[in-house]
Amino acid sequence: MPRPSRFDRLVATVTRDVVDHPRDLTRHYADKLGVSRVAANHYIRRLENEGWIARSGPSTHPVFSPGYRRRIARLYPLAGLEEHVAWERDFKPFLSLASNVRNIASHGFTEMVNNAVDHSGGKSVFVWADQDEAALTIIVSDDGVGIFAKITNELGLPDMRQALFELSKGKLTTDPSKHTGEGVFFTSRMFDYFEIEANGLQFNHRDKSPNDWLLEVKGVFPDGTAVFMRISLASTRTAVSVFDQFTDAPKDYDFSKTIVPMKLAKYGDEQLVSRSQAKRFIARFDRFRIVILDFSEVQEVGQAFADEIFRVYASAHPGVELIPRNMTEQVERMWLRAVAPRA
Repeated sequence: MPRPSRFDRLVATVTRDVVDHPRDLTRHYADKLGVSRVAANHYIRRLENEGWIARSGPSTHPVFSPGYRRRIARLYPLAGLEEHVAWERDFKPFLSLASNVRNIASHGFTEMVNNAVDHSGGKSVFVWADQDEAALTIIVSDDGVGIFAKITNELGLPDMRQALFELSKGKLTTDPSKHTGEGVFFTSRMFDYFEIEANGLQFNHRDKSPNDWLLEVKGVFPDGTAVFMRISLASTRTAVSVFDQFTDAPKDYDFSKTIVPMKLAKYGDEQLVSRSQAKRFIARFDRFRIVILDFSEVQEVGQAFADEIFRVYASAHPGVELIPRNMTEQVERMWLRAVAPRA
């Protein structure tokens, strides 16, 4: 891998540099790079032209401040790391965000860093935040065992892809004494784009997309877990509005509703036909009062699969309301056949 250029090295720290050295940035960069003040001024002009810094005051004694582009990166040892301190001290002061976007960024940052601390089994976590004129992007990457391998091993699941499917439902945690299992679920719904990459698998959720996606990939992060989060600076979404989508607020604030992408229940080219597949699929449905089953991209299901979910399971769990959506004609026929005896 080629070494970063001098300018790239400046970009990596420019937001913090300009806050720490608003009046002596030229001298600071001359010392940092071992160049003349004239050369340092050349780099400062480029940083200014590209939006990394802003200039005010007289030309002879300028005062610099962060521009519309911001970048912060930190590598932390996981031992003893307090995620809220890292956010408040190292990231929040250097970003310029509307209050609703800042609250969402704070939620995503602290939840994902805390997951690395409590679950990754790693030694360090790298956090990177980049703000431009349109969006904020946050990456949290640890060097642990990988989230899908962790869940698979802890819960004794037969396949890592099922770990991802369970994660998409919400209320999944390998340590219920510390976590509710809601962090990844709600965080993924707050951001415009959310992606987890680990163990050769990639899960992503896009706002307004009817589907979550599971891909098998050879990523740039061979070890551990990498989480990517992006949100528009103009977003009007609030953390409260996202929580309200999946609760019965204002009646209560319990996480009572989930949306399950049925296509993630399929492994490869297999069809959803058997009762054993259905039993694998309905695990932990009883933790919710409303389960919306999104059949987008599922062309057909077997009679036994539908019967196990909509008749057998529904009869045994009357407190769980199962609501199918986006069904093809074939899937709807199987659903109607299963619910007819109950009706």
